[in-house]
Amino acid sequence: MKTVYLDSAATTQLRPEVVETMTAVLADSFGNPSSTHHSGRASKSLIEKARKDIAKQLNVHPGEIIFTSGGTEADNLILQSCVRDLGVERIISSPIEHHAVLHTIEELAADRGIQADWVNIKKCSNIDYEHLAELLSDTSKKTLVSLMHINNEVGTKLDVERVAAMAKDAGAYFHSDTVQSIGHYDVDLGASGIDFAAVAAHKFHGPKGAGFAYVRKDTGLKPLIFGGAQERGMRAGTESTHNIVGMAKALEMAYANLEEERAHIQGIKDYFIAQLNEHMPGINFNGSCADPSQSTYTLLNVCLPIPPQKALMLLFQMDLKGIACSKGSACQSGSTGASHVLSAFLSEEDLKKPSLRFSFSIFNTKEEIDYVVGILKEFIDS
Repeated sequence: MKTVYLDSAATTQLRPEVVETMTAVLADSFGNPSSTHHSGRASKSLIEKARKDIAKQLNVHPGEIIFTSGGTEADNLILQSCVRDLGVERIISSPIEHHAVLHTIEELAADRGIQADWVNIKKCSNIDYEHLAELLSDTSKKTLVSLMHINNEVGTKLDVERVAAMAKDAGAYFHSDTVQSIGHYDVDLGASGIDFAAVAAHKFHGPKGAGFAYVRKDTGLKPLIFGGAQERGMRAGTESTHNIVGMAKALEMAYANLEEERAHIQGIKDYFIAQLNEHMPGINFNGSCADPSQSTYTLLNVCLPIPPQKALMLLFQMDLKGIACSKGSACQSGSTGASHVLSAFLSEEDLKKPSLRFSFSIFNTKEEIDYVVGILKEFIDS
């Protein structure tokens, strides 16, 4: 059976060079990085080199990179520690954030009594910057703004420099979940004005179980996980050397080939849009996902002209035909309700129609797109 993988926003295929690098570390550098003997020192050296390489790429200090198990842990570390250690009493966020942010804010509101304010979302899926400015005009409480750089379901891009400036003017901190942007955009974290960011390796052809939190120096955050003194005391637990080195290799390759690979992926997305428009009258693209000035080049969220009763079988049929895609975030794949992201800006009528997220990588081809469009058309016409 032919297989087509169009779910790279959920996770990406590892580059062969990353697998090779990680395999070598697993075989030859198995020492505990906290051990003082030669085997431990060798592992520690690999970790610190990876930290320096990542920091240089993002224009930050190595000490501002804290290795974690992924984006979710990084988001939790930042949000919870900001409330506990920095005296944050109020968080401004949006209803289209990843659940790693939304659920953490909800818990902090319930358990710590913080005030949660939600910026409005426009019909195009962009945040309402005027409403954000209005929310920030209230400076009576220490505030953290938490808004993702690129939405993981519809791909909407945030103007992070604009938000960072707005937050700074209001005396607020700014945290951004950059899981869908680091490795795909040339992000200068040092100059961006972002105070805190979360990153996951498996979104840019690195390993799962590896990520990092960017924490601007001298902010005063303390650890969320206690135990040993790893990560300069900021994250206890024996480091996963092979995953960290694999992440650094994946990031290095992502930026070494950024322009060429971006052009390829953008070409795949543009071709998909053109083919869908040609072969499927009545199709819609959710939010701004078809607008290259407003949305990432890596994904497309499509609303299909299918009756609701028929839509129940759509993902199942796609899978039977070897096509991997999703109806939203992989983290909520078991949910039967409407996507919380789409629910924030689509009408009730549009929410009744089935929507699918297709996300692309360097490994996709136009021939695969032809196959997918053919299967979709066959299903709609049947």
